[in-house]
Amino acid sequence: MDAAMSSTALSGLNISKSRHDVSVHASELPHRSSLSSGTTGRTFQKLQLDTPVQSRNLVGKTLCSAEAWIQPLSATESQLQVEEDKVGVLLLNLGGPETLHDVQPFLYNLFADPDIIRLPRLFRFLQRPLARLISTLRAPKSKEGYASIGGGSPLRKITDEQADALKMALETKKVAANVYVAMRYWHPFTEEAVQQIKRDKIKKLVVLPLYPQYSISTTGSSVRVLQDLFREDKILSRIPVAIIQSWYQRAGYVKSMADLIEKELQTFGSPEEVMIFFSAHGVPVTYVRDAGDPYKDQMEDCIYLIMQELKARGINNDHKLAYQSRVGPVQWLKPYTDEVLVDLGKQGVKSLLAVPVSFVSEHIETLEEIDMEYKELALESGIENWGRVPALGCTDTFITDLADAVIEALPSAAAMTPPSTTVSAPNSFNQNPVGYAMKMVLGSFLAFIILLLFPAFKNQSV
Repeated sequence: MDAAMSSTALSGLNISKSRHDVSVHASELPHRSSLSSGTTGRTFQKLQLDTPVQSRNLVGKTLCSAEAWIQPLSATESQLQVEEDKVGVLLLNLGGPETLHDVQPFLYNLFADPDIIRLPRLFRFLQRPLARLISTLRAPKSKEGYASIGGGSPLRKITDEQADALKMALETKKVAANVYVAMRYWHPFTEEAVQQIKRDKIKKLVVLPLYPQYSISTTGSSVRVLQDLFREDKILSRIPVAIIQSWYQRAGYVKSMADLIEKELQTFGSPEEVMIFFSAHGVPVTYVRDAGDPYKDQMEDCIYLIMQELKARGINNDHKLAYQSRVGPVQWLKPYTDEVLVDLGKQGVKSLLAVPVSFVSEHIETLEEIDMEYKELALESGIENWGRVPALGCTDTFITDLADAVIEALPSAAAMTPPSTTVSAPNSFNQNPVGYAMKMVLGSFLAFIILLLFPAFKNQSV
C-alpha cells in the first residue's frame, strides 16, 4: 500500500474513542448531487478546524506531461500580469519516497502525523517513538513494493508536470499565476513551498488539494499544517487565501473520468459485459463515525455522478464500489477491495475494469497494489479479462477544469486574522531533558508492546 495517500494507515490506532481534534465545519463542505461547474471552496479565514463535520446521507499508466495544445500568453503579457496580481496556486499532495533510501524517513514523517495515528491526549508523547518503530519495521516490506515499480514513487514528477500544465492552462485563460507544489510527507514539504510563496511576494493564493474527495487524513492534515504556518507569520497571515476543499462534483472532473472509463471499455471484446469496479482508498470507520469525516458520503456521491454521466452516453454497465489499502486491527470502510474481487469471481463475473477513483496520479497504490496484487487476486478468483483505467494525470479536460476551479475560487480569497502574540509553550526537552528522555524510552517500549499485540500493523506494506 502506498505511502502517499495510502497511509491513512494506522490512523485506526484509536486508544480511545475521543472525538478527533481536527475536523472541518460542516457548513464549509457542501455536497452536490448533480453536476456543477462550481467550486466547493471557502476562504482560509473561515475554515474552522475545531468543529466536527456532521455526516450527510447522499444519494494510463504513463507519466503525464504538459500538453502542447495550450497557447500561453506572451512572455511580456504574462510578466505584467504576474507583477500586478501576484497570484499563486498551491497544489497539495502527500508525496512519496523518490528512492529506496527515502522510504524509512518518509514513513516516519507519515506516522508521526497525528491525523494518521490518532492518539488521545494522554498518549500523545507516544507519537514520535511509535512512528520511529513502525517506520523501521515497515521499511523493508515497503522497499520491496517501491522496488517493483522502479525504485521510488513517481508522484512528485507527475505532480510537477500537473503544476506546469495548470500554469499553462491558466495563462490560456488570461490568468498568470505561479503554481507551487506542497507535499505533506516528503520533498518539497509544505514549509518549503510556503517560504517560496513568501519570497515571491504572492498577493493572492488559491489552495488546491489534489484529492477529489475531502478527508481529514488527506486534505484536512495538509490544511492544518498550512493554517499553522500562515497564522504564525505576520506577512503570510495578510495574504488573501481561498481553499478548494473538494471538487469531485465538478462537471469537468466527472466527464474526464467518464471519458477514461468509456475509452478503456472499448478494449474488451464485449464492453457491455464488463463490471466497472471503483476502488477507492479506505479510511477507518472511526473517521466517519466519530470525527464526522465526509469522505464516504462524497465518494458515494462521486460514483453516482460518474455513473449518471456514463448512462447519459448509453453505457449501462454494472458497477461496484470497494475500498482498498486497509491496515491494522480496526474496521475500515467496507466493502474491502480484495474481498469483493474474490466474491465477484465466485459470482461468475468474467470481465472487470478497475477504476482508481481516489487518485489523480499514478503511484504505488495504482502501479503495485492494483496493477499487481489485485490483478493477480482477480485472475486467481476466476475473472478472466482485467483492465484498469489510468489516473487522470495531465488529461486536457481535467487540467482545464482545475484551471476553471482556481479562477472561480479567486474572488472568495480573504486574509487570515493576524497571529496572536501569545508566548508558545516551552520545548519539553529544554524544560526537562531527563523527563523528556524517560518519556521517549517509555514511549518506545509501549509502542513495541502495541506492535506485539497487533502484528497486523507490521504485516501490511505502506
